[in-house]
Amino acid sequence: MDDRTTRPLMRARFTLLLCAGLLAAGHAGAQSTAHAEDVKAIEQVLETFRTALVNKDKPTYMSLFFSDKPEDIGWQFVSEDVRLQDIRRTKPDAIKARQIPSNNFISLIDNAVASSTSKEEVFSNPRIETDGDAASLTFDYTFLSDGVKQNWGKEMWQLIRTEQGWKIFSVIYSVRDERSPATE
Repeated sequence: MDDRTTRPLMRARFTLLLCAGLLAAGHAGAQSTAHAEDVKAIEQVLETFRTALVNKDKPTYMSLFFSDKPEDIGWQFVSEDVRLQDIRRTKPDAIKARQIPSNNFISLIDNAVASSTSKEEVFSNPRIETDGDAASLTFDYTFLSDGVKQNWGKEMWQLIRTEQGWKIFSVIYSVRDERSPATE
């Protein structure tokens, strides 16, 4: 091929690649904007959870979950090892992650509402991953009762986006307390 044939082909390829790149960048930008909106909405779910617990607002709290049935929502804790060893002194059959039907998302809010003391969960270092329909939210937490630190650890939520917005589908969390090593 001579130069007269090569140059138009090169320009056509360049133009095609440039257009494809711009189209992909535009699509990625649109996805980033949509995901940024999802991230903000998920951050709002976290804040609403926190304030509903503080305000003992069960209807608002319950509206954050995919279902109002405890059997439909995963809710599981796992004890830190040193804490578990201490628990085993009085309960030798204690295990790291025992499923306790009475430990569920409803019992958390019911206990807060029934308590004469304030309850609050403080969150830090939230990390959100989402594709716009499913999401994971991971953060560090500290649980306070009447302003006194009771336990802390890492918490992980799975959320799904429904027609009614983002809903919590499952929660897992580690539990550390005064019996645990000093690191948080």
